Amino acid sequence: MHSAERLDGRALIYIAIALLTWSSAYAAIAYALPSFTPGQVALARLAIGSLCFAGLMWFKRTPLPQRRDWLPLAVLGVVGLTVYHLCLNEAETRIASGTAAILIALVPAATTTLSAFWLGERISSRRALGLGVALVGVVLVVLASGKEVKFQPMAALVLVSVIACAIFFVGQKPLFARNDVIGVTAFGFFAGTLGSVPFGLGLSHALALAPWKHIAALLWLGVAPTFAGYLAWNAALRRAPVAQVSSFIYFSPPIAVLIGWVWLGEKPGWLTLIGGAITVGGVALANAKGAAKPAAQAVAAEQTCES
Repeated sequence: MHSAERLDGRALIYIAIALLTWSSAYAAIAYALPSFTPGQVALARLAIGSLCFAGLMWFKRTPLPQRRDWLPLAVLGVVGLTVYHLCLNEAETRIASGTAAILIALVPAATTTLSAFWLGERISSRRALGLGVALVGVVLVVLASGKEVKFQPMAALVLVSVIACAIFFVGQKPLFARNDVIGVTAFGFFAGTLGSVPFGLGLSHALALAPWKHIAALLWLGVAPTFAGYLAWNAALRRAPVAQVSSFIYFSPPIAVLIGWVWLGEKPGWLTLIGGAITVGGVALANAKGAAKPAAQAVAAEQTCES
């Protein structure tokens, strides 16, 4: 981990933007699926996001990533975007929403573990405990929200999404050091969009038949959770350790409940609020400054030896 990386105020703003937009994606996907297949939803949102990234790159004159990074970025785009969205969309048509919410909450743990092996990021006992506490909070929020939880074979698709997401987050991190964040994110989306084309055949015909409200859901998916959400998330990943940033994904279910409370008047029960509080406490524990002390002390000791 580079010594300059830290979870500063700007990184927190980027994370907030990503989580707020991502929290709306599940409802938008469910809203669009009556008119489109899971593959068509994936292709539409990735294509819209790619168009937004192409426009941004043209406007800011952002260069493409270095040529040596094209192949790994293409693989990451297909795995982290094509595979992730196809599996998640298909799962939403086959399994209970509560089951999907609990399983997708495994992303921070999977990302933290992978970052330790791939990037050498340290996992302190305090961070591991915080992640576990936050996961318990998420489970309480899901169960208290009245969502059906029923584990079944198709739930394996969500686990595939979890692994694909972790690979995508961790694999991009080294590429940010020598490339522009916009260029890296855009290139991954271009590859992910191409990878989803075979699974989204018939999209133009479905668009012609779909009501405007379902098309609007696709537009929202492409612009907000996909374009703005991923761009903000990658900007946060560039500024702070992957494990630290990914821990905030646990906030997604509580944020979704909060949106339902403010927007739809769905007042949460006490158990939901308690679960949300436990989640907040777990994330705070995982990101407490004390978790970074061993690394800081090691650096100080090394500097003392050198002097």
